Amino acid sequence: QVQLVESGGGLVQAGGSLRLSCVASGRTLTINAMDWYRQAAGEQRGLVASISNGGTTNYAESVKGRFTISRDDAKNTLYLQMDSLKPEDTAVYYCHASTPRVWPYTNWGQGTQVTVSS
Repeated sequence: QVQLVESGGGLVQAGGSLRLSCVASGRTLTINAMDWYRQAAGEQRGLVASISNGGTTNYAESVKGRFTISRDDAKNTLYLQMDSLKPEDTAVYYCHASTPRVWPYTNWGQGTQVTVSS
């Protein structure tokens, strides 16, 4: 299995920046794509950004131009650079890793809280 641990969340004023990190351990060679999701209070969890093994990235429309996803496979670490933060970015952010050949095939971190004040 793969274990994921996020860090870097916190309280920031609107317009500020944060960088989230997600360190993977365990069977990391089985990881394919990695993603960041977020879940605001009372809402469903939704995809923020994803990055493939080859480095192809995709973003939710709401974060395009403000957030940047990247990965350092040598360090088994996924990043999310968040700039120009808005109050509506407030949520718990979760790291996700797909392991299509190994159960449980989908792996989640415990989440890190990001709060953006106006």
